[in-house]
Amino acid sequence: MKGIWKKITFGAAAIALAAGLGACAESDQAEGESNSSSGYPEKPIEVIVPAGAGGDTDLNTRIMAKAMEDELGKPLVVTNVTGAGGTTGTQKVKDAKPDGYTVLAFHNSMLLNKIYGLADYTYSDLKVAGVGVLDQSNTFVVSKDSKFKNVEEMIDYAKENPKKVTVATEVGSMTYMQILQIQEETGVEFNIVDVGGASDKITALLGGRVDIVPTSLGLVQGYLESGDFVALGVMAEERLEDAPDIPTFQEQGVDLVVDKVFLWAFPADTPDEIVATFTEAMSKAVESKEYQEEIKKSWLNPTYLNPEEASKKLSEVEAEYQELHELTEGQ
Repeated sequence: MKGIWKKITFGAAAIALAAGLGACAESDQAEGESNSSSGYPEKPIEVIVPAGAGGDTDLNTRIMAKAMEDELGKPLVVTNVTGAGGTTGTQKVKDAKPDGYTVLAFHNSMLLNKIYGLADYTYSDLKVAGVGVLDQSNTFVVSKDSKFKNVEEMIDYAKENPKKVTVATEVGSMTYMQILQIQEETGVEFNIVDVGGASDKITALLGGRVDIVPTSLGLVQGYLESGDFVALGVMAEERLEDAPDIPTFQEQGVDLVVDKVFLWAFPADTPDEIVATFTEAMSKAVESKEYQEEIKKSWLNPTYLNPEEASKKLSEVEAEYQELHELTEGQ
């Protein structure tokens, strides 16, 4: 009887010991997983920019990436992935492993790609991390010897001479949408010419092949300062603090306000805690003196929007674009 009792006691002790070791192992594993998540990032983060090097998307992203490196403690490596109006790059992020080491940096064109059928997804199919800058410096520029000195002169001439004013764009892009908005608002008809991306449009204006180029002030700052280009107005509610001499379109009778929203987003299944870490770093970066000084050199507005605010802003812009597309379809 005593022998049987000893065996039972020994067996129970062994089971208890095994259970304790198992619990410790599970605890250690859980702690390891927690530490792995809280230790993000542990390696460089690849930033996909669906645009060429040297444009405003690329430059704005690099400024933000540099500021965020100080907060995250790891490099943010910018990779330019061009093609198909930005869809090649956005698709790359959408299909990437959702581990926090591939992030998208893009803007309103992602919304247009869905509207124009270039993609079957939009920003809401990713996990938005936030916005670090709003570009309110969208403008129409002309050469120094242009017949137009302001928006009013441009509109008056275009009304009297339908399709005689040549405007450069990239069909399906933000600038294309701006042209359609002005036509819808004023009743003018431009001669819309697809010349390619930002640098192509500038080259076309320098060569006298077009009359007007829609762009951002920061991209043509050198030409404006040299006097080679003239900005007819900015599509903002108020004159820009760093460009007070350039009137708004609204002041000149055209009710047009355009915000270019530079968003950052991860693959949809990226863990919330990783996105939260990234978002917090973005918030701190935007508040830093260095970032604000650098981004303002391009006449941009350093504005932080958290994921919820960013998604709301993008939803509003998307609704405006969809309505305009339906009104102007076939133009």
